[in-house]
Amino acid sequence: MAASELYTKCARVWIPDAEEVWKSAELNKDYKNGDVSLQLMLEDGTNVEHKLDPKTKNLPYLRNPDILVGENDLTALSYLHEPAVLHNLKVRFVDSKLIYTYCGIVLVAINPYEPLPIYGTDIINAYSGQNMGDMDPHIFAVAEEAYKQMARDERNQSIIVSGESGAGKTVSAKYAMRYFATVSGSTSEANVEQKVLASNPIMEAIGNAKTTRNDNSSRFGKYIEIGFDTRYRIIGANMRTYLLEKSRVVFQADEERNYHIFYQLCASSHLPEYKALKLSNANDFLYTRQGRSPVIGGVDDTKELSTTRKAFTLLGINESNQMGLFQVLAAILHLGNVEIKDRDSDSSVIPPNNLHLTAFCELVGVTYQDMTQWLCHRKLKTATETYIKTLPRLQATNARDALSKHIYAKLFNWIVEHVNKALITNIKQHSFIGVLDIYGFETFEINSFEQFCINYANEKLQQQFNMHVFKLEQEEYMREQIPWTLIDFYDNQPCINLIEAKMGILDLLDEECKMPKGSDDSWAQKLYNTHLKTCSLFEKPRMSNRAFIIQHFADKVEYQCDGFLEKNKDTVNEEQINVLKASKFHLLVELFKDGEKATSPTGQVSGTGGRTRLSIKPDKGREKSSKEHKKTVGCQFRNSLQMLMGTLNATTPHYVRCIKPNDFKLAFTFDPKRAVQQLRACGVLETIRISAAGFPSRWTYQEFFSRYRVLMKQKDVLADKKLTCKNVLEQLVQDQDKYQFGKTKIFFRAGQVAYLEKLRSEKLRAACVRIQKTIRCWLARKKYLRKRSSAITIQRFTRGYQARCLAKFMRRTQAATIIQKYQRMCVEKKRYRQKQAAALVMQTILRAYMARQKYQALRREHKAVIIQKRVRGWLARCWYKRCLVSIVYLQCCFRRMKARRELKKLKIEARSVQHLKKLNKGMENKIMQLQRKIDEQKEDKRLINERLVGLETTYTTESERMRGELSRLRGVEEDAKNKGNQVSSLLEELEKLRKELSSTQKEKKTIEDWAQTYRNEMETMVSELKEQNGSLKKEKDDLNRSIQEQSQQMTEKMARAISEETQQLKTDLNEERSRYQNLLTEHRRLEEKHDDLKEEMVSSNVSKPGHRRTDSTHSSNGSEYTYNSEYAELEEGSRAAEDVTRGIDTSLTLKLQKRLTELEQEKQSLRNELENKEDQFQRARARDDVEFKKARGAELEYESLKRQELDSENKKLKHDLVEIRQSLLGKATTGAGAPGSPAYKVVLEQLNASCEELEVRKEEVLILRSQLVSQKEAMHHKDEKETMTEPSVYVEDVSKLKDAGELKQAYMGIKDTNRSPRFTRKPLEVSDLLSRLRSAAPDFHKLNEDGELWLVNQGLKETIRLLEHQLQTQRRGYDNEVESLRGELQNVKEENNRQQQLLAQNLQLPPEARIEASLQHEITRLTNENLDLMEQLEKQDRTIRKLKKQLKVYSKRIGEMGAGQTEGQTSPGQMVDEPIHPVNIPRREKDFQGMLEYKKEDELKLVKNLILELKPRGVAVNLIPGLPAYILFMCLRHADYKNDDQKVRTLLTSTINSIKKILKKRGDDFETVSFWLANTCRFLHCLKQYSGDDTFMKHNTQRQNEHSLSNFDLAEYRQVISDLAIQIYQQLIKCMESILQPMIVSGMLEHETIQGVSGVKPTGLRKRTSSIADEGTFTLDSILRQLSAFHSTMCQHGTDPELIKQVVKQQFYIIGAVTLNNLLLRKDMCSWSKGMQIRYNVSQLEEWLRDKGLMTFGAKETLEPLIQAAQLLQVKKKTDEDARAICSMCLALTTAQIVKVLNLYTPVNEFEERVTVSFIQTIQTRLRDRCESLQLLMDTKMIYPVTFPFSPSSLALETIQIPSSLNLGFLTRV
Repeated sequence: MAASELYTKCARVWIPDAEEVWKSAELNKDYKNGDVSLQLMLEDGTNVEHKLDPKTKNLPYLRNPDILVGENDLTALSYLHEPAVLHNLKVRFVDSKLIYTYCGIVLVAINPYEPLPIYGTDIINAYSGQNMGDMDPHIFAVAEEAYKQMARDERNQSIIVSGESGAGKTVSAKYAMRYFATVSGSTSEANVEQKVLASNPIMEAIGNAKTTRNDNSSRFGKYIEIGFDTRYRIIGANMRTYLLEKSRVVFQADEERNYHIFYQLCASSHLPEYKALKLSNANDFLYTRQGRSPVIGGVDDTKELSTTRKAFTLLGINESNQMGLFQVLAAILHLGNVEIKDRDSDSSVIPPNNLHLTAFCELVGVTYQDMTQWLCHRKLKTATETYIKTLPRLQATNARDALSKHIYAKLFNWIVEHVNKALITNIKQHSFIGVLDIYGFETFEINSFEQFCINYANEKLQQQFNMHVFKLEQEEYMREQIPWTLIDFYDNQPCINLIEAKMGILDLLDEECKMPKGSDDSWAQKLYNTHLKTCSLFEKPRMSNRAFIIQHFADKVEYQCDGFLEKNKDTVNEEQINVLKASKFHLLVELFKDGEKATSPTGQVSGTGGRTRLSIKPDKGREKSSKEHKKTVGCQFRNSLQMLMGTLNATTPHYVRCIKPNDFKLAFTFDPKRAVQQLRACGVLETIRISAAGFPSRWTYQEFFSRYRVLMKQKDVLADKKLTCKNVLEQLVQDQDKYQFGKTKIFFRAGQVAYLEKLRSEKLRAACVRIQKTIRCWLARKKYLRKRSSAITIQRFTRGYQARCLAKFMRRTQAATIIQKYQRMCVEKKRYRQKQAAALVMQTILRAYMARQKYQALRREHKAVIIQKRVRGWLARCWYKRCLVSIVYLQCCFRRMKARRELKKLKIEARSVQHLKKLNKGMENKIMQLQRKIDEQKEDKRLINERLVGLETTYTTESERMRGELSRLRGVEEDAKNKGNQVSSLLEELEKLRKELSSTQKEKKTIEDWAQTYRNEMETMVSELKEQNGSLKKEKDDLNRSIQEQSQQMTEKMARAISEETQQLKTDLNEERSRYQNLLTEHRRLEEKHDDLKEEMVSSNVSKPGHRRTDSTHSSNGSEYTYNSEYAELEEGSRAAEDVTRGIDTSLTLKLQKRLTELEQEKQSLRNELENKEDQFQRARARDDVEFKKARGAELEYESLKRQELDSENKKLKHDLVEIRQSLLGKATTGAGAPGSPAYKVVLEQLNASCEELEVRKEEVLILRSQLVSQKEAMHHKDEKETMTEPSVYVEDVSKLKDAGELKQAYMGIKDTNRSPRFTRKPLEVSDLLSRLRSAAPDFHKLNEDGELWLVNQGLKETIRLLEHQLQTQRRGYDNEVESLRGELQNVKEENNRQQQLLAQNLQLPPEARIEASLQHEITRLTNENLDLMEQLEKQDRTIRKLKKQLKVYSKRIGEMGAGQTEGQTSPGQMVDEPIHPVNIPRREKDFQGMLEYKKEDELKLVKNLILELKPRGVAVNLIPGLPAYILFMCLRHADYKNDDQKVRTLLTSTINSIKKILKKRGDDFETVSFWLANTCRFLHCLKQYSGDDTFMKHNTQRQNEHSLSNFDLAEYRQVISDLAIQIYQQLIKCMESILQPMIVSGMLEHETIQGVSGVKPTGLRKRTSSIADEGTFTLDSILRQLSAFHSTMCQHGTDPELIKQVVKQQFYIIGAVTLNNLLLRKDMCSWSKGMQIRYNVSQLEEWLRDKGLMTFGAKETLEPLIQAAQLLQVKKKTDEDARAICSMCLALTTAQIVKVLNLYTPVNEFEERVTVSFIQTIQTRLRDRCESLQLLMDTKMIYPVTFPFSPSSLALETIQIPSSLNLGFLTRV
């Protein structure tokens, strides 16, 4: 394509810039061939002229379209070049806050310098199992790809993490290992993963340090191999380290630190356990204070040391070894503080008693003299002699530092070795994934040996990377069968040869090290002579002879030769090492045990100084060892690097390039210069160049057709999409070299996609212009029509208004005339009435004066007559009183005289015996009279009671009448009050008028003078009062309004508080349920793990012969709800488990035991709560049992009714038999069935036998009736045994009484006893008492005649006293009863008065308050009555239930007796006539009790046929829902009926274990899990429904209540089955989730339900899942079909509707959560069109809910976050009003989610706009006060707590039929 077609006006290009590296500009005019410059305009509006290179004529780079900016993969860009890459990274990093970007096979990671919430477990779960291209770039995506390829291709993998210091290499490697540890799991319960992760803090402590570029820079390279077994679980790891920076131990530059471990020890020196190390502040030691930056902000070194020690412990390094390591580290610090001084120019000395050297010697266990000697001296050997040479101060100091570095290197290697030992396991490694964390390309102002080795390693890695990229490109072209052309790419093999080949730099360096007098200068000269003229990559600096330059792949680097030889030799004084080897400190000896001897290769050290000859004979062994030289550092590094490259070449590599965005560690700040340097150094731009050299843009035919369908005409669209794309592309792009057609893809050269996008945007823009034109025309015409209609309307209304005004004027004129007429008439009428009233007043006054005069005269005459009458009456009464007093006095005197005479006569008669006899006779009459009087009093009492009942009735009637009267009087009272108020006001007004009249008459003249003034003042006062009144009214209205507002606010506040509290309580309840159910899930997981371990142990021991030991004390570690199974295989498994228990990992066993103990404690606490509730229930039942005795009368009456029912049933049966006999006689023929025939005889015999059986049953019923009557009598007299015994007992007691007092007390005791509530018979009569006394006293007849009469008299007196006392007692009782009745009557009156007061109060209240108060009172009264009635009803129900249970027992006994008698009867006819076969007679069907009987040995068969081998599909289709549950419960009922607790226990245990077993075996089958969830819930509901509990029985029919369990309380088993149902529910959710999970993302996000709304954007190397529905692609219809299948399956299985609602709610939560999580992790899904697709998909889900009738239970609310996210994608995102609308709309989304969606929002078309950074900051500011979780993703593993609402079954148990297909013929219906 010609440049003139691309470089047109408004085309955007990139031009170089000194500050920003590349700057964007826009062409002001078209480019034409031959132009030497371009006219450009920068983004700030500046016009510049860009001159082209006259030699190359290269045009500036073109800029990509805006819709391609921010792509996840850099290879998806149309123009692939450096400025496009840099700009894309900057937009993603700064604007979208995205730190990861793909560049082909490379993941580019930019350090954000702040923690991000994108590494949690939820993110790991989101990336687990996903394709690498389906999610946004992430380190977890690379780790998942490596893990997946390892499992799929059976090939080892490597993740190569590189970058310069501070770029984040270590963190990236750490996250990759964390991903493997989380996803893979291990064979030892996460122990290996913990060890692998625990190695990080250890290696960071001893190998990381603060540099100017990074606070935690790794100063060594490491390669960690993570091993996996055949199931791809982590089994171990191995670590290899490279090139530790030992020089940092003794020297640090400014603003840098030594290794972290030194500062951790110094910061913890104050702790007691570190006192022996003799450490202090880090500034006190030379090795830790040189950088002058001992502290890192935000890092606590003390805590870091604690973390390091925990990691040591986890990896098996004990406390003693840890303290030993710390001793060595402390010794290094003390050694660095040893001060060496000059003795002379050739020697040095250490001052005596040096404290630090003393501390060093004590810590490492060596002598002070030896260290002093060999720190300042050195031993030299020749062929014949050995010399000790003194060292100058500088050389001695260097030797001291070399020793420190050597000790630290040995310590580092020892720690790495032990870490590897801890990570290695005995399990065979199947495969591994290696994570390489190595230094990136480095270049500083001064580059030395370390930078040379680092850059050498990066050259090797870059070569391997280039070859891998080239290989992948070649494979892609060959797979698509397109012509392959050789791509020219940079090969750095010449640079590698320059370094490592023969006579290369390293060889020359090693050779120079072997020379006796080798130096850095001579080595540099050799380099110049060898490579300066032969190799173009090697250069010599102009101004230096001690440096050289190498042209690396990234840049030119100048190396200083100083120190190369010394660092390559890594020389340490041998005598110093020997002193350390002789140490008493065992750990130090272990460090140097296997090390090579650190001798100088030359045997001498150059330098001045004298030699001292020793007369010591040289050792031959030492001579031999001195000739053996150790490998140099360069040689060692080259060998280890070759080994690493061999490992990497044998694996599939994955690349992570870490970029440091700036040098100042500023968060999300991008420095283009530094970024470009690193991009060039890490090979990213080389990858781009290789991709751009071929066909970087690749589209599938379907994607191309969907994206560029707009460029095609209708006639161009063919059925074959591939052919269509070819035809269209040939028309659009003329140059066929710009594209190639592959088998499945179209390959484009760089820039072609941008050209196609330009054509597409132009076509869309033209379409938009046409749409706008049409729309604007339609709007203008609509506006014109609206204006025309408005004008006509205005005219019509104006004319109507004028007509109305004319009519109004005419009406007003006529009305004025009429008003004048009537006004004149009123004036004349008023004048006439005034005159008439004046005349009438004068007449009235005159007539009144004459009437008052006449009235006063009559009044005086009447009063005189009254005075005369009263005086005459008083005189007559005085005379009468005097006469009456005299007569009474005479009568008294006469009567006194007559009474004295009668008294004398009576005294004489009293002394005679005859009088005494008469007295006794009268006494008996008196007794009889007293008895009659008692009877009369009883009768009076009865009458009074009846009268009281009548009074109560009358009171009720009267109260009703009074209520009516009261309601009637309310209105009268209101009228009276109003009239009374009016009368009082009128009287007051009248009195006031009288006073004013009198005052007016007296002061008439005065008032006339100041009347006018007073009137004015009054008018003023009235106006003021009116104003005050108005203001007061206004204030009153304001106050009322404010009060109403406050009350409304208070009401709303209270309602809101109540709702919040209710919601909080619901939340707490759900959290508690969720916690409990999570514990059940954990318990189930541990049980499964335990079973798996058992199976593994059993399988591992099958082939091992030998005796198996069985522990008699074996017990399960499960919860108390896990019961022992009776299956033999479980017992065998438990015995086999004992043999291999010793092989289990101790940590696993302890962890399992701890977890099981926690679960047991949790369930025990729940069990205790349940037991407390049960204790309360038992106490309530005990109280009910106490009241049971009082209700025995009702029970017996119920039993009598039941007997009557039995009698009527027997009569009915007899009647049926008679009818059968008659029918047989009527149907008999002359044949075989005729009377007299053998068959007829047999029938008659059977009928007679049935009649006899019926008679026997009737007799048994009569016997039962007699037994019940006797029981009634026994119970009736149960409490009377102590008081109502035989009379002889009382006679004996009476005979023992000595005096009358005891007799009286005994009689009172008997009387009181008879009055007790337990006594049910009548009290003793007086005659009975006398007869008993007479019959019980035979000794009285032996008395003589003189004493007999006296004794009888005394006895009669005592009897009379007792009778009088009894009479008084009865009278007192009567009085008490009367008082109680009066009290009740008084209470009734008080209640009546209270009611009247309430009515009076209600009458004073407003109507609304009156109604409310009356309703409240009525509600209170009805509530109390209802409570009383409920208590009575509960008592009656309890009594009825117990009677029914007793009746069942009696019926059972009768049945057993009847069965025994029936077996004893035999039909004689059948015994005689054997050849005659009996005729089958249809007998009445027996009433089944809804029970199934089975034998004990058939229990396993029952469980096997009903649970283990049952096919859910056949049962669900052909049988009633829940049939297995009903069958199991009917079997359980029979065991309860038989009172067989062992059978109940084994049946329930076998059922529970079998359900667990089938779920474990087929737990991934949704149909099976749903079937057993429905049956388990039905079984649980049956246990509740027939438990006998009042709460559940109220839903049953009478027949169902009769089937309740009678002997066992299965509340504990109900809890166990409820827990089992929870586990099955959770298994159902997991099974359902595994089915739905693959469909959700494809159906909800990727598939285009509305075709053509969202265009397909170009993708890079990692292709995403296509949004076009191909075969095998899930769509929204797939999800809906699957949901319908779930719903129909659960309905077929009879799952409770409430449970189905909870399952559907969980399904919708999973759909919403997974969709939203993927939306938050996929940038390509965050667009306006995708929001429309999501909202449409959600509407389809809501429609499905509506069709199923499931809209009102919360499933729709679970989709609210997804709905709001879709709305967020579609709303405007520009102004502050938009931000406020978004904050008010997205209430279900967290702030992190909202910001993430806004950051990810990507325009699909050019007409959409990106979200600005300022708008996102505005959103964050508005949402700052939200209190919410910082978690980004929703928890897809969250399961709502499930509840099982009680759902009783209306199905009668006796009607259930067992199909033969279940093979349950051994069950017998009872």
